[in-house]
Amino acid sequence: MTVTVLGAGTWGIALTILLSGKGIDVCLWSSSETTEIQELTKNRKEIKNLPGALLPDSVRLTNDLEEAVTKNDPSLVVFAVASPFVRKVARMVSPYIKAGMKTVNVAKGIEEDTLKTLSEVIDDEIPQGDNSVLSGPSHAEEVSRLIPTTVVVASKTKETALFIQDTFMTDRFRVYTSDDMIGVGLGGSIKNVIALAAGISDGLGFGDNTKAALMTRGIAEISRLGVKMGCRLETLCGLSGIGDLFVTATSHHSRNWNAGFLIGKGMSAQEAMKEVKQVVEGVYCAKAALKLARKYKVEMPIIEQVNYILFDKKPALKAVSDLFMRDKTKEHDNVEW
Repeated sequence: MTVTVLGAGTWGIALTILLSGKGIDVCLWSSSETTEIQELTKNRKEIKNLPGALLPDSVRLTNDLEEAVTKNDPSLVVFAVASPFVRKVARMVSPYIKAGMKTVNVAKGIEEDTLKTLSEVIDDEIPQGDNSVLSGPSHAEEVSRLIPTTVVVASKTKETALFIQDTFMTDRFRVYTSDDMIGVGLGGSIKNVIALAAGISDGLGFGDNTKAALMTRGIAEISRLGVKMGCRLETLCGLSGIGDLFVTATSHHSRNWNAGFLIGKGMSAQEAMKEVKQVVEGVYCAKAALKLARKYKVEMPIIEQVNYILFDKKPALKAVSDLFMRDKTKEHDNVEW
């Protein structure tokens, strides 16, 4: 079996290590505009942002997209590029994707201009592909070291979901299946904005009570929006919703938590992203999440306040006060006295 992984960032490399460890022939591609492939070619033992990880010698490295897909003839193409570049790469690779070829997106985000999940973006650019999405609580740092992890893959057909499940499944990487592609993509994206809020809270010096409140009310906001968009509540209460939010909002591995922490300490969003030195998906997703809330007429006050902090220079302490002093209400909409 042959798999092509598009994107040589930490997540792409971690999944490459996982798949290669199963004996799968993996080709790892990165844009010729980057130096990632050159750096990996020189040294496979000291990988940036993946301490302790080792990229096997069997993994083929290339900057040539046609070679990675056409000549490699993969059974599966994995989209592991950062969310702002998914449409561009999908458009570039589309001429090389044959009808029915299986692809799976593992990036997390919502396109701001179209308000589409990344799997919908890939459907736009590669309509001939059999496109899926994989998400869940999965730090690349831990997956690369084969620390036990569980995720979920959502596909348009059961057959494809089972195929991707079998491709990735190991005794350290458990994969569940779903048919809720929008739900899996949505939960894995918007939780990054809530994780930013959790980091801001920690940066302000608040405690566990505050973070628990942010996470609980955050998943309530995500669920309200998801249900309005036709997603299953069970999906957003599962691995790609609550699970992914928990790991992203509580771990120092999380670039979103780290960026939020720095913002809570007084940095601007741009300063925090520069300090983190990786793509902070929550910053890119925040505006799209707020636009979706307004489009579907869903209250998402945490998302709203994070946007004010990121883009309107609102003091984080003022945002916290405004959240707490909103109109009094009941916890669940379906409660009737």
